Amino acid sequence: MKILNYKLYKVPPRWLFLKIETDNEIYGWGEPVIEGKADTVAACIHELMTMLKGKDPLRIEDHWNMLYRGNFYRGGPFLMSAISGIDQALWDIKGKYYETPIYQLLGGKCRDKIRAYSWVGGDRPDQLIEAVEAVVDKGFSAIKMNATEELQIIDSYFKIEQVINRVATLREKFGYSIDIAIDFHGRVHKPMAKVLIKELEPFKPMFIEEPILPENNEALKEIAQFTSTPIATGERMYSRWDFKHILSSGYVDIIQPDLSHAGGITECKKIASMAEAYDIALAPHCPLGPIALAACLQVDATSYNAFIQEQSLGIHYNKGNDLLDYLQDPSDFQYEEGYLNIPEKPGLGIEIDEEFVKKKAKEGHSWKNPVWRHEDGSIAEW
Repeated sequence: MKILNYKLYKVPPRWLFLKIETDNEIYGWGEPVIEGKADTVAACIHELMTMLKGKDPLRIEDHWNMLYRGNFYRGGPFLMSAISGIDQALWDIKGKYYETPIYQLLGGKCRDKIRAYSWVGGDRPDQLIEAVEAVVDKGFSAIKMNATEELQIIDSYFKIEQVINRVATLREKFGYSIDIAIDFHGRVHKPMAKVLIKELEPFKPMFIEEPILPENNEALKEIAQFTSTPIATGERMYSRWDFKHILSSGYVDIIQPDLSHAGGITECKKIASMAEAYDIALAPHCPLGPIALAACLQVDATSYNAFIQEQSLGIHYNKGNDLLDYLQDPSDFQYEEGYLNIPEKPGLGIEIDEEFVKKKAKEGHSWKNPVWRHEDGSIAEW
């Protein structure tokens, strides 16, 4: 069996799908994308796929090393996202070739399902209670909200109080029947992060996500001393080499590699195992499409330290098209009482509706993240 061809589809709301075809009619799907930079990743895919045409798709480890080590300049969001999508598609092919889910090729399941959480906003909290009620009505018992709007390096305690009031309102309404994760989104700098984390602790967050920008990860040592709340980070880290220092530091409790950004199934399974050795939990980042989620679930199935899975059903980004729209059978993702069952079909466990993909690719998208500014006109972190 040889890799014959590939196709890229840029589809709304903000995704890029890759289909790799072989000479025996087995094909695989991947989701290589940087949100807001789909065209840049697509250009990288075109370059990398020239190295794979005519090769045996089953030699995934060798292909991963060639795509990564065969370049003098390595790592970073664009190259690693391109490798991620290719890797996902190759695993999908391999699972279909052996007529088994990918998790069987990774050692088999250690769980049948995994808890999932939903994003509900929080930074612009016009209807926060209603948003939480909607996901609770769907059976979820865990939510994630953004903590803040724009914050200067040193900012007003008025903004801190706004955050505290929002979380307090949720606790008053729902008590501890739901778990609340709070995402700082890298928009909080170290001085305010110390203040905010300390003030949030009485509300017992499930975790604080990305309390500072990943380029400032050395500050986590200081921040971790202010709280017993678990600290999570990793969505903007792209390989095991990015993660190794944060794992050994002892100041992170949860890692969140993104299977469409951090080298795909091959690399994220290794990152998960590294984290397990440090008694650190795994919660893969995934505000993306169905292929990315399917890849996450295959790794979750085989990773002892996986404890919860992000997913994008109903997320505010998914205007026009949602997570299940691109599936031939939406029941491939079975949501039950706040859990996602591990898909059991061969490969990734889902079947993409290619005709619908082609139709939506004609629409395409030009999604970009917003650019925020402070009141003084300077750029704010989004």
